[in-house]
Amino acid sequence: MIDRRSLMLASVAGILPLGASAARRQRQPAPKTFDYGPAKLDIYAPEDAGGLPVVFFVHGGAWRLGKRSQVNDKPAFLLANGFCFVSIDYRMLPQADVATQAGDVEKAYAYIRANIAEHGGDPNRIVGMGHSTGCHLIALTGMRGGLAGLAGLLLDDTRAYDLVALSRNGGMVRAYARVFSDPSQWAALSPASYVDGRKHPPTFIAYSRAPGRGEESKAFAERLRATGTKVTLFDGSAYTHMSINRDFGREGDALTAAALSFLKSTVG
Repeated sequence: MIDRRSLMLASVAGILPLGASAARRQRQPAPKTFDYGPAKLDIYAPEDAGGLPVVFFVHGGAWRLGKRSQVNDKPAFLLANGFCFVSIDYRMLPQADVATQAGDVEKAYAYIRANIAEHGGDPNRIVGMGHSTGCHLIALTGMRGGLAGLAGLLLDDTRAYDLVALSRNGGMVRAYARVFSDPSQWAALSPASYVDGRKHPPTFIAYSRAPGRGEESKAFAERLRATGTKVTLFDGSAYTHMSINRDFGREGDALTAAALSFLKSTVG
């Protein structure tokens, strides 16, 4: 278990990675936008890059809102630390249901795997990352095998790992009940359903102090560990549901330091 206090002490010792303020002083190219079929995606890559690891990001927004440009300091920070960064749009409720959204994520990933080498990325070193809704979608697609060759997962704060258990434990709050209105689909749309004894890519799981996040994240982590999957669990109880995403890449941020350590050990 990684907690915030220990990493803040590391910050004082001066061993944290390059922060966002320093990253902004680096020359960050504007993203290049591409149409992958259902929607568009942005590729951020350093000039003259070659063979860099890639972070593939899926935004949140309650399955109804959000856009690929809502990435805060992530591109600047990750580019400054030797990564390419990709952020995708996907179709939203009510026009597209959750199953369709998961399919969009898989299509976007397939496009990136086929094309990222042209932009300086390594298609065999891609880590999927998502916050909130994006965390659910990247976990679902990653666990069910829809992201072929994925090197790792960086999961940032959701309760939607096991919808069946969530309903049984009284956690199917109104917002979730509106999105997951058909109980017959709960198992198929639960990342935990696909943790079936197979070893999965190394997985980093962070949770905020928002209700239920810690309990659901810990249960999912234990389920993964039982398969032999390498799991890093980050106690983000010092964060809100929004700040655990917004603060990523900021100088001195504890989650950023832990996530970068995971990324370097996984694809660095």
